[in-house]
Amino acid sequence: MSITVTTWYLEQTAPSDLGPAAEPPAAAEVRIVRAGVPSPEFSHFLYTAVGSDVAWTDRLVWSRQAWEEYLHRPGVETWVAYERGTPAGYIELEGQDEGVVEIAYFGLIPPFRGRRIGGHLLTWGTARAWDMAERWPDRAPTKRVWVHTCSKDGPYALDNYRRRGFRIFDVRTSNEK
Repeated sequence: MSITVTTWYLEQTAPSDLGPAAEPPAAAEVRIVRAGVPSPEFSHFLYTAVGSDVAWTDRLVWSRQAWEEYLHRPGVETWVAYERGTPAGYIELEGQDEGVVEIAYFGLIPPFRGRRIGGHLLTWGTARAWDMAERWPDRAPTKRVWVHTCSKDGPYALDNYRRRGFRIFDVRTSNEK
């Protein structure tokens, strides 16, 4: 039996497109920190912890060396949200050619969903995509930030992107077994 999967491709083309989310309550003690030391083990942990219940599988086969090579590419950044010292989720940015930045991965570990952390993290990460050239002087200034999500992702993913100011530029459907 196959299922139909819909994939939405969204973009922002100016920093002013970003619609900030409200911050989580102060009592949540949420901090967002860049993972400044590339760590295949930590990135693998985040990927599996966030994606295990929403069908993320493409990186499960990556070797430690593949993770290492990817994380050391100029313009790859991982920003982690912590709630009271515990990793709650992450956003991974991938600087591409000619001022384009992809939000390669974004999400929360299941117990942290529905607590206003996701919108806050997406706001923070998107703002970091727009100012990426400040941290990577060899990069062109960001002209476009894009992301894709699909019907297998969390039920609020598409709405969160749209509330943050992302606009759909393409929709594709496929059948998967």
